[in-house]
Amino acid sequence: MKEKTLHVTVTGLVQGVGFRPFVFRIATRHALSGWVQNTNENVKIVVSGSSSNIDQFLCALSEETPPAAAIENIVVDEIETTKFPEFSIMHSNDVSDEITEISPDIAVCDECLEDIRKPGSRLAYAFVNCTNCGPRFTIIKDLPYDRAKTTMKPFAMCPECRHEYENITDRRFHAQPTACSLCGPHYELFIKNISISEDIDEITCQVSQSIDSGGILMIKGLGGMHLACNAFNETAVENLRRLKSREGKPFAVMFRSLGDLKAVAFVNETEEASLVSWRRPIVLLKKKEGLNGYKLAVGLNAKLNLLGVMLPYLPFQYQLFEKLATTAIVLTSGNFSSEPILIENEEALSQFGPLVDAVVLHNRDIFNRTDDSVVRIIGGKERIFRRSRGYVPAPVRTAYNTDGIIAFGAELTNCFCVGKGKKAFLSQHIGDLQGIETTQFYESTLDRFLQLFRVKPSLLAVDKHPAYISTRTGLEFGDFPVVKVQHHHAHIASCMAEHFLDEKVIGVALDGTGYGSDGHIWGGEFMVCDLNDFERITHFEYIPLPGGDSASGEPWRMAVSYLVKVYGNDFTKLNLPFTNQLDPDKVGMLVQMIGRKINCPLTSGAGRLFDCVASLLDLVQVATFQAEGPMRLESILVDNCSQSYTYLSGETISFDATIRGIVNDINLGIEKPIIATKFHNTIILVIFETVAAISLKQGINKIVLSGGVFQNKYLLEGTLGILQKNNFEVYSHATVPTNDGGIALGQLAVASKRRELQCV
Repeated sequence: MKEKTLHVTVTGLVQGVGFRPFVFRIATRHALSGWVQNTNENVKIVVSGSSSNIDQFLCALSEETPPAAAIENIVVDEIETTKFPEFSIMHSNDVSDEITEISPDIAVCDECLEDIRKPGSRLAYAFVNCTNCGPRFTIIKDLPYDRAKTTMKPFAMCPECRHEYENITDRRFHAQPTACSLCGPHYELFIKNISISEDIDEITCQVSQSIDSGGILMIKGLGGMHLACNAFNETAVENLRRLKSREGKPFAVMFRSLGDLKAVAFVNETEEASLVSWRRPIVLLKKKEGLNGYKLAVGLNAKLNLLGVMLPYLPFQYQLFEKLATTAIVLTSGNFSSEPILIENEEALSQFGPLVDAVVLHNRDIFNRTDDSVVRIIGGKERIFRRSRGYVPAPVRTAYNTDGIIAFGAELTNCFCVGKGKKAFLSQHIGDLQGIETTQFYESTLDRFLQLFRVKPSLLAVDKHPAYISTRTGLEFGDFPVVKVQHHHAHIASCMAEHFLDEKVIGVALDGTGYGSDGHIWGGEFMVCDLNDFERITHFEYIPLPGGDSASGEPWRMAVSYLVKVYGNDFTKLNLPFTNQLDPDKVGMLVQMIGRKINCPLTSGAGRLFDCVASLLDLVQVATFQAEGPMRLESILVDNCSQSYTYLSGETISFDATIRGIVNDINLGIEKPIIATKFHNTIILVIFETVAAISLKQGINKIVLSGGVFQNKYLLEGTLGILQKNNFEVYSHATVPTNDGGIALGQLAVASKRRELQCV
């Protein structure tokens, strides 16, 4: 039988996911000789043997890929026939400035969970991992992905671990974090900053007793510290809120098992798939109410109907739940509100040691901090709201040359983005750039991405807002050309990049705020745009924003602003119930500000309209967390209402008639859920009719939806439904956040196109 030798180059997510051992196994199975090698840009394979065996090998290479691997491309070249004594795994090689992909962190696998229950050096070992699971991005310092370039470097392997690491047939072959209780990292329990124990059994016993009895603990995890308490204990949850200075924002809850989770939340097949995936994100689910007293603490989620839930992903978490009486714990980022998640042991002890019942630390350093990711299933798809652990640093593949471009992102919910070839590397969730600690995290992580992905900066992209910290950082970064991208154009471009679009589309960008080209605050925008530029066709009518930025935290201000516009200063005679919650003096002062145009910038923001309606329905007057008004509105919607309010579409879109309709319904005693649903139906109708009119005039059939308002499940599904029913091609975000966390990708895409057109 004819023999031949092939050189195979594999690109994609093929490092840190057990890819080389996988190649070795299938090559050996098909009696092939040769070798496999990691480089910093790909995996190279040489196989020699019979033609039929090589064909079977290539099929297996594509079809039996390890779960966390993602092959982007396989290039096969026949070379001079060469015989090798065996198939081997060669040492990694750093060959150029190109890079291969780095695996995100992977939830512990079932086989490793079995290992911690078997006699031996991994019995009850809380850092068990293999080539199919464990830490990746959080411990890596540089490429190629080898132990010496991770935070596992200080832990010299014992003879048994070394044997597994070097045994090609072993599940831990070249698993860089390989360790056991004899040679690896370990946990340590501190109470009031005094070391109590390093015994894992004693630690989990004491921690479980503390949580079950209402205590609050800080626990070092994969990408940072967590704060934990019993999710069923109202007092513990309230104490945790006070500790974090986090008044109302919902907490995430980790459940012992999928069965326990299903007792308190509705879970469909797609949601379950996300929950149990190796990424283990927080999934937003609809909460069940009043089930045989099995009720979570009311203070968990501010009485909303959504609950952020997740399942264990670390060995320690499984070990803890074996001892806990409770089936669910709050597991929230270990920090004070507005600061980044802590990663340093010393800081954890100094800041939280005196304030919590205990601190549980381990001695493996976290190099790249990552929060838990957040997703929601909308329209049958997983939609990422916060892209971090389990997703980063996997790149977003694009159709554009992004090489050397740095996009600095937005001010809130910040992520930055760096370009390499046709790949866009979005950072992990950074947060709001309004504190020195978060800004330092932002700048240091940017430096690390540039080094890790071998990016040589040549072009910078920033938001047009001159006061954004991200914009100032970009302008001060270095002597490179700078592209300034309007906020909502970046939103649409981000979605276009996600879907490989490079043509004129109708863009609908709905969010709370963004700096407009006319100096006003935008946020309810209908555009015709491509990647290079945009034309604003129409928008929600401008309305005064009394007090500027403070209005986003006090929805009642927007209600007063809309009422003054619609009814004049006589709106107080309407005797609306929500006004009973307000200070008459403050209302009077606000009316004067609006009349005199003092500190009342104009806004077209859709988020502010939602705030207004939430206030009119007396759902919230002073927000305790971002977007509380819109979230409360969504939480009371009903499925059996198809009515809507009227509105006026002219040069701009006026909601005066909508406000009158809402006020009339309030006075008629119509139930709040009906009013809220009619309002949502109105927005869906506005989007459809406006898009249809633009399409008729412009001859464009592709519609792109972006902006934080589209995190609303009812709104997005309703909009997708009516547009698709009328034969529009509709694109919305899934793998990239629709909120400002996706802005940087849009900035990158615009900068790429303008460079291509030589507009920079």
